[in-house]
Amino acid sequence: MSTVKEQLIENLIEDDEVSQRKITIVGTGAVGMACAICILLKDLTDELTLVDIAADRLKGEMMDLQHGSLFFNTLKITSGKDYSVSENSKLVIVTAGARQQEGESRLSLVQRNVNIMKSIIPSLVHHSPDCKILIVTNPVDILTYVVWKLSGLPATRVIGSGCNLDSARFRYLIGEKLGVHPTSCHGWIIGEHGDSSVPLWSGVNVAGVALKTLDPELGTDSDKDQWKNIHKQVVESAYEIIKLKGYTSWAIGLSVADLVGSILKNLRRVHPVSTMVKGLYGIKEEIFLSIPCILGQNGVSDIVKVKLTPEEACLKKSAETLGNSEGAQALKLLKATILKLLKKR
Repeated sequence: MSTVKEQLIENLIEDDEVSQRKITIVGTGAVGMACAICILLKDLTDELTLVDIAADRLKGEMMDLQHGSLFFNTLKITSGKDYSVSENSKLVIVTAGARQQEGESRLSLVQRNVNIMKSIIPSLVHHSPDCKILIVTNPVDILTYVVWKLSGLPATRVIGSGCNLDSARFRYLIGEKLGVHPTSCHGWIIGEHGDSSVPLWSGVNVAGVALKTLDPELGTDSDKDQWKNIHKQVVESAYEIIKLKGYTSWAIGLSVADLVGSILKNLRRVHPVSTMVKGLYGIKEEIFLSIPCILGQNGVSDIVKVKLTPEEACLKKSAETLGNSEGAQALKLLKATILKLLKKR
């Protein structure tokens, strides 16, 4: 007796089971799931895989997304604790990591997250050697460096989400001040994804009109309109959201989906993401910071050489801040261990 499926459907050719746009998200916390839903709603993948160590939550999140399949166009959603489920991923997004606890030093947080990356990255690269890796976990610039070292991949294929979100916040706040939609307000935040980030006031414009030409003091302490406060709000906004709701999720999910679209669709759009900046802007250290990068199917294919004003040249100071931070000291302490781990692979 044939089944209903056999009576209904006659197979003519075997499907190619290898996905052409597979994405794996490691970490199913608030950020990981915000990334997942934004990616699905933008139809950026034909197969989405979730990986986490919390088996029950992982299965629950997978089922919840599967049950919404009618409302988006991704056919296959899978999950698993074993990294073999990530095989043949075109892009791996890492959101897993420890959150900073009250009273915990940044050094301690970095050490905990480096240990987590050690347990994650080698297996991911083993199963998807041709993938690009997008790091979202904080402190993102330091951990992007760590993942680059652990992965053995070219620096162009290990990308930190960096200042893409900072720049989105910047543009939103500029638009709010002017009464203009953020898409029509153009401005960039570069450097560290953190307190020492650098706003490029010289490039802020609406319809090609540079705001600096209207007020040369824009963004300085002498600015009567206090535009400088916008950058202060950008830096403090994450802390405020965390204080109010416990974590940030939706904006970073949307920001990540924006980056994913540029990579998987080979759009060659420019984004301020964390990449290797050694040799640029007078920076001599191997360090990852956000600068305008062209993103496509190969990851970071090009960088845009921004001419910095004397005030904006503090990008080098941003690098020095990162280089002298507790997190960087942790990196120095752990560097030998990372290199030993690489040799064992």
